[in-house]
This record gives sequence, structure tokens and C-alpha cells, in this order.
Amino acid sequence: MNIDEDRLNVSIRKFLKAVGITSQREIEKAVRDAAEAGSLPDAQKLQAKMTLSVPALGLEHVIDHEIDTGT
Repeated sequence: MNIDEDRLNVSIRKFLKAVGITSQREIEKAVRDAAEAGSLPDAQKLQAKMTLSVPALGLEHVIDHEIDTGT
């Protein structure tokens, strides 16, 4: 089977753009909501975890990171 590398690359980039944009919005909203409710943790950094899975390929990739809230 031949893979169209350009088509694959464009499709992956579209997926990652959608993930990045929606994830950023969700995190920002959650931080704002917690701050307004007075429940934002005192720590400046929040632990975050993202799991990417592509079941058909048997892929599961986990990224752990700290988000600096700037507080």
C-alpha cells in the first residue's frame, strides 16, 4: 500500500489544530471558572495530562506537562 505523505500530513495537522484550539479554550475556561469560584489551587502550576489514542494503530501516547497559571 502506498501512502500519500502530503495528504496524511495535512490530515494530521488539521486534527492537531482542532485538538490544540479546543484544548486551549477548555483549559482557559476551567481556570477562569475556578478563579471566579475561588477554587483555583494556590499552586501556580497545574498538572495536565493529554492522552492521544489511535485504536486502529494500537497507539496510545501520554503527555504530562505543567501549566503555569501566572497567579
